[in-house]
Amino acid sequence: MIAHANRRQFLGGAAAGGGLLLTACASGPTGTASKDEAAAKDESGEEEEVSPAEDLMREHGVLKRVLLIYREGIARIDSKQEIPPEPLVGSANLIRTFIEDYHEKLEEEHLFPRFRKAGRLVELVDELELQHQRGRDLTATIQRMATAISLKDAANRAELRNALHLFVRMYEPHEAREDTVLFPALRKIVSPNEYAALGEDFEEKEHELFGEEGFEKNVEQVAGYEKALGLYDLSKFTPPA
Repeated sequence: MIAHANRRQFLGGAAAGGGLLLTACASGPTGTASKDEAAAKDESGEEEEVSPAEDLMREHGVLKRVLLIYREGIARIDSKQEIPPEPLVGSANLIRTFIEDYHEKLEEEHLFPRFRKAGRLVELVDELELQHQRGRDLTATIQRMATAISLKDAANRAELRNALHLFVRMYEPHEAREDTVLFPALRKIVSPNEYAALGEDFEEKEHELFGEEGFEKNVEQVAGYEKALGLYDLSKFTPPA
C-alpha cells in the first residue's frame, strides 16, 4: 500500500483541481497485467490513487455491469430461453459481498451520517438508505431463485424475473443520483484533510475484505459472467451504421 502521507499529498492535489485516472482492469487469464491495468500505473510503477468519490463511482461501474446481466436474465425469461444459473447467482453473490456488504456499508457509515450532520441532502440520503434495505431483500430472492432446480419451475422463474426487474428499476436511478448529486456534494461538507482520510479508510477496508487488488478481482469476476452470457464483447452493443 502507498504510504498514507503520499496518499494525502495526492488527494490534496486532486481536491485542488487535478483530474484522476480511471480504474484499472483485471489481469488477463495468464496472470499478466492487461494494457488497461498497465495504463493505471504511474511512471514509478505504482498504481495511482483515486479519490473517495471516484472510488465509489468506479464501484458503481461493477454494479452497472451486473444490471446488464440482470437485464439479460429478464429477456431470457420473457422469451422462454434457457438460462445458465451460474452467471445470475454469481452476480447476486457479488452484489451481496462487493456492493451491499462493502460499498453500501461505506456509504451508510461514512457518507450518510456526514450529510445528516451537515443538514444537506437529508431527504435524499434517507431514501437511498431505504433503497439499500429493499435491495438486500431483492438480492436474497435472486440468490434463492437463480438455481438450476428453481429455474425449471415456471412460478419460480416468474418470481425471479420480478426480483430482477425491481432491482434494475431501483438501482439505475439510485446510482445515477449518487453519482450526479451525492458524491459531488461530499467535498462541500468535509475538509480536504477529512476527504483524504476517507480515501484512506476506503482503501484499507477494500484491502481488508478483498485483498490488494480487490476491485480488479471483482471486475474480472463480473467479466466472466458477461462472457458466459455472450455479453462481454462491447461491439455487440454498437448499432449498425
